[in-house]
Amino acid sequence: MRLIPVLFILLCLSCTESRVEYALVLHGGAGNINPTTIPDSVKGLYLAKLSEALDTGEVILKNRGTSLDAVERVIMILEDSPLFNAGKGAVFTNEGRNELDASIMDGKDLRAGAVAAVGDIKNPIRLARLVMEKSKHVMLSGAGASRFAREQGMTLVDSSYFFTEQRWKDLEEQRKKEQEEKGGTVGCVALDMYGNLAAGTSTGGMTNKKYNRIGDSPIIGAGNYANNRTCAVSATGHGEYLIRYTVAHDISALMEYSGKTVEKAADMVINEKLKQAGGSGGVICVDRKGNIAMTFNTTGMFRAFVTSKGERGIYIFREE
Repeated sequence: MRLIPVLFILLCLSCTESRVEYALVLHGGAGNINPTTIPDSVKGLYLAKLSEALDTGEVILKNRGTSLDAVERVIMILEDSPLFNAGKGAVFTNEGRNELDASIMDGKDLRAGAVAAVGDIKNPIRLARLVMEKSKHVMLSGAGASRFAREQGMTLVDSSYFFTEQRWKDLEEQRKKEQEEKGGTVGCVALDMYGNLAAGTSTGGMTNKKYNRIGDSPIIGAGNYANNRTCAVSATGHGEYLIRYTVAHDISALMEYSGKTVEKAADMVINEKLKQAGGSGGVICVDRKGNIAMTFNTTGMFRAFVTSKGERGIYIFREE
């Protein structure tokens, strides 16, 4: 009779040991990234900014902060850097404007907030969270999103804030080629000490895009998804494909309905389904036990992770 409680205790201890206290993964976009396109001097800048964002998120989680707070703060750091295609480093549309998108999701109750095509919001991820917590809606766009931001006391910025010489040169080159260049995004997923998952994604869209095109980043289930039953996912890549194949939700669904691990689910979606369809990109994921996946079918993806077990890594190229 005593075997049952003893076995129960052992099983509980085993479950506790298998789950990390916290975990965080971030990305800064995926694409044709290799040592020839990123010299060592520039690589150092990327590694330093990724490390800063990673450290900031870990401090929040280590001090019993929420996954939502960690995700928002990490993405804000990346949005404030001109290195990435989000916030300050947002690319230009064909008309020479900046149109930014972002979304955030709480895995505890599936609440979500998103903004699309905003051009005067310094940190779109912050506004996305306000949409989630302070409105009855999931997504706001354009002028309406800006009006809501003003009502919530956010500071709006002049469009000149987003101007960077390199992004303008990128637009001029793409205009000459008369094509759209797929731009990277930034994102973060986290598991906190309370067992709650959260995911966030932010982007400046595509260089030279037309017609107020909106990509996957603000679309819940495509570029962003979090569910405490399965995992949190942030995607980056060619948005049209990520939307059509509901990449972020598909990974969660494969885990929930087919029992796949987060690694296997991410690999199936990114390296099988998406690749066979002609789509390029990647995802970062963390499941409810803190298992991590950083999967992409391009030559590189700016990515980093940290866990409460002391595991930590910052990478850019595929072979790393």
